[in-house]
Amino acid sequence: MVELPESHSGWTFVTNHARVLAAIADNPNVRIRDIAAHCRLTERAVQRIISDLEQDGYLSHTRDGRSNTYRIEPDKVLRHPAEAGLTVAALLS
Repeated sequence: MVELPESHSGWTFVTNHARVLAAIADNPNVRIRDIAAHCRLTERAVQRIISDLEQDGYLSHTRDGRSNTYRIEPDKVLRHPAEAGLTVAALLS
């Protein structure tokens, strides 16, 4: 696991949803525990974010024993009108 920088208070440019999506893009077999540690979120918050992303079609998963393998939908268009036409692949590139 990569060493994390010190905690930061205040605003940031990237949302928690984008952070979780990027962590999954880096490793489709990543554990929720590892995403939570990397993104400095609770495991429950990561579960909710993954659920949001799955419900809106940005992400799906398959179960493999006790593990999940995630699949990102790269051609899915982002939700906000300001990002009209921008895809998940473009966001992650």
